[in-house]
Amino acid sequence: MDIRVSTPTMTRNRPAPLRHSRTWDAGVPCIADARDAVDALLSRAPHAPGRRAVQDAQLVVSELVTNAVKHAPGPCVLGLELSADGDALRITVTDTSVEPPRARPPDPGRVGGHGLNLVNLLSDGLEVTPLPHGKRVAATLPLTGTHGG
Repeated sequence: MDIRVSTPTMTRNRPAPLRHSRTWDAGVPCIADARDAVDALLSRAPHAPGRRAVQDAQLVVSELVTNAVKHAPGPCVLGLELSADGDALRITVTDTSVEPPRARPPDPGRVGGHGLNLVNLLSDGLEVTPLPHGKRVAATLPLTGTHGG
C-alpha cells in the first residue's frame, strides 16, 4: 500500500490545490479508508465545506472505488484534489479495466446498480480517460452552492 499526500505550495501568490493519493496494490481496499481520506483532505480546506458536501464527496468516492474493485483486477489508485479556493473536489480512480463504466437505467426495485447515477447527480459529470493498461474515472464535485446534474 502506497500513501502520498502532497504539500501545497504557493504559485504566483495563489495557494496550490491540496492533494491526496492512495494506491491499493492487491486485495480489496477498505472503502472506509477512502472515505476517511476525503474527510481528512476536506478538513484542511481554506473554508470548511458543509457536512452535506463532505458526505456527498464520501459517497462519490465510495461508489467509484467500489466499482473499480468490483469490475477490475489489479491495483486501484485514488486521487483527490481540492481546488485552491476550496470550492470543488476532483476525485479520480484509476483501475486496470479498459471497459468504461456504464450507468444502469434507474429501477427503484433493484438492489444495487445505482452508484453511477448517484455520482452523476452529485457531481459535474463523469469523465473517463482510457489508459494503456486500464482507465481513469474522474468526477468533480462542487462543495458550495448547488450540485451538478
